[in-house]
Amino acid sequence: MSSSRSSQPGPDISAPTTLILIRHGQTDHTSQMLFSSGLGGANPGLNDHGRDQVTQTATWLAGLADQIDVLVTSPVKRAEETAAILGHALELEPTVEHDLAEMDFGTWDGLSFAEVAEREPEALRTWMGSLTVTPGGGESFRDVEERVLRARDRLVTEHRGKTVMVVSHVTPIKTLVAHSVDAPLTSLFRMELTPASVSVISHYERGPDGNPASSLRLYNARPGDDVVLSRHHH
Repeated sequence: MSSSRSSQPGPDISAPTTLILIRHGQTDHTSQMLFSSGLGGANPGLNDHGRDQVTQTATWLAGLADQIDVLVTSPVKRAEETAAILGHALELEPTVEHDLAEMDFGTWDGLSFAEVAEREPEALRTWMGSLTVTPGGGESFRDVEERVLRARDRLVTEHRGKTVMVVSHVTPIKTLVAHSVDAPLTSLFRMELTPASVSVISHYERGPDGNPASSLRLYNARPGDDVVLSRHHH
């Protein structure tokens, strides 16, 4: 195979900035399938099962500690508790990134889907078909997208060429994944993301077209799956 392509100026995909996205462990809201906001709600911490989940994930990833440069977390309690467990295993001190918080569900926080369907059926139907409607006076999916992409751009700029572990939530992580593969934001509704799972996205300063590019390398992985991180794209 000719090496002329690699010798040409332009695309440089040798030093990606890699984001390891970790969803927080289970809380009582998670296990009961309740709407669970960011800082605007009840803000529950991890339950015992959630701590066990995160400990398993931390143990699983501990062998990659020398490849992980930075640990950042959402300011929400369940994420900060998850980051503390991961930080202990990886010998990293978490720093807080406020724009990574979960969506604010407003007055729906702490309610089940069935409870909202009974109390506000029309509002629920409208929200489920829209990216711009705010649930219970909280945030829309577009609102969350705006701040999450702002956080992503900051992380990629500040930690260029490094590997950053990011502890966050369902909506922010799915938003980042959707953007990494150029999928519409409505693809969020078709993704499953389990507690304490691992997803990996690499960002490149220049892709084949000369513009910033990204690559989804792993999605919704759990202990037992095979994870290989590399600072270079092969």
